[in-house]
Amino acid sequence: MGNSSEDDDSYTKPVGRWSVFYYGVGHMLNDITASCWFTYLLIFLTDIGLSPRDAATVMLSGQVADGFATIFTGELIDRFGHFKIWHGAGSVLVAISFSSVFGVCLPCKLFGTSSSTMETVSYSTFAAIFNVGWAAAQVSHMSMVSCITLNSTSRVALASCRNAFTMVANLSLYVVAFVVFNVTTAKTHDNIENQYRWIAYVSIFIGCCFVCVFHLGTREPRLKVGVQGSSHARISWSYWFKRTLYYQVAIVYVLTRLIVNVSQAYLAFYVINDLQMAQSAKALVPAIIYISSFIISVTLQEVSWTGHRLKAYFSAGGIVWVFCGAVILILPKNMSGFMYLLSVFIGIANALMMVAGVSMQNVLIDTDLNGCAFVCGSLSFLDKISCGLALFVLQSYQNIETDVSSSMEATNSKSFHVSITRLGLGLVPAFCSLVAVVVTNTMKLNHPLSKPLVEPLLE
Repeated sequence: MGNSSEDDDSYTKPVGRWSVFYYGVGHMLNDITASCWFTYLLIFLTDIGLSPRDAATVMLSGQVADGFATIFTGELIDRFGHFKIWHGAGSVLVAISFSSVFGVCLPCKLFGTSSSTMETVSYSTFAAIFNVGWAAAQVSHMSMVSCITLNSTSRVALASCRNAFTMVANLSLYVVAFVVFNVTTAKTHDNIENQYRWIAYVSIFIGCCFVCVFHLGTREPRLKVGVQGSSHARISWSYWFKRTLYYQVAIVYVLTRLIVNVSQAYLAFYVINDLQMAQSAKALVPAIIYISSFIISVTLQEVSWTGHRLKAYFSAGGIVWVFCGAVILILPKNMSGFMYLLSVFIGIANALMMVAGVSMQNVLIDTDLNGCAFVCGSLSFLDKISCGLALFVLQSYQNIETDVSSSMEATNSKSFHVSITRLGLGLVPAFCSLVAVVVTNTMKLNHPLSKPLVEPLLE
């Protein structure tokens, strides 16, 4: 009994700085490849000749594969544990398959054809394989947080550190992209493929280095006793479906991911097509967003967290995004320089919402650790499917939008046109932010521990 009490006490103490660091870098490979996926996949595929709908089909195939893989991975992790094995296997699959997503159409080379159907099938297949590995690494890494510590402040610190290194991963990608876009030219089909292939290769190398640090520095967390009374008893899915908080957290998490992913997917289109900025802006504007997010994420590690503060910080981020979305909708191209300032506020809003949104999952899980992977997997499933469908619907109207825009410019070059890109980058995130803030403020996030855990992480 004495040992058990002492062990439980160790789980409620603040997690050390190095433990937080080692955990935080574990998602770097996923983050840098996901950033490349959402920022450049659609523009890469359309640049090499695929129609917007075919490009969206490739994106959707990956998102659907990712969504279903998260469900199965979450179930298997809850049954058998071994977080690091799942993480390692998923990371290997990501590293092997990702370069093919931004590479040459291999079946086209083998069969000597360049039909759009063959290209779509090829890229969709590699996108699905990549996302299966991505899902395994993501679910295992996310669900580890709840099993590393029961300390509420440390849980948020772990999520915040992970989010901070998400920003590092994104910044690394945009530095690489900035160099590639400025050093190489993209006048032919092969040039375009070479540009994005180099971005993919360097991204994989950077991500793999940090994954190695994670596996060397992090110990396999021990799955603690859940509501069923046994460390090996898996919590039934119905247990979560009976809790109102599960649905509230699911809505908020999915909307938050929609905000980040959909806005990221249309950012490159927006700065080039709508604002007509330089090609380097495809890397510079996102970089500013992630520098701002990184600073906020690091700062949030020093906050003593309560349920009230989670809701307050999330709401603040959501309100900022509403204003940013409104500006994006009306920003004229002759004021494109204002986009750099707007990027700072988008980065702040993203960090506030992501850190608080992910931390709400840990409040939901609390000490029910034998179902933590299902929670992370099921919410990620909803996130991936909804994001894929949203991008598919928006991209389906790109051809129509281009025709209308061209005819308007022919008759009046000064006409103001709200493009699909503006809707995807401005209206969709603003609307999702508003709904998420409303749902957040209906939650009851009181932590059940009688003793508040408010020790700052880095003291």
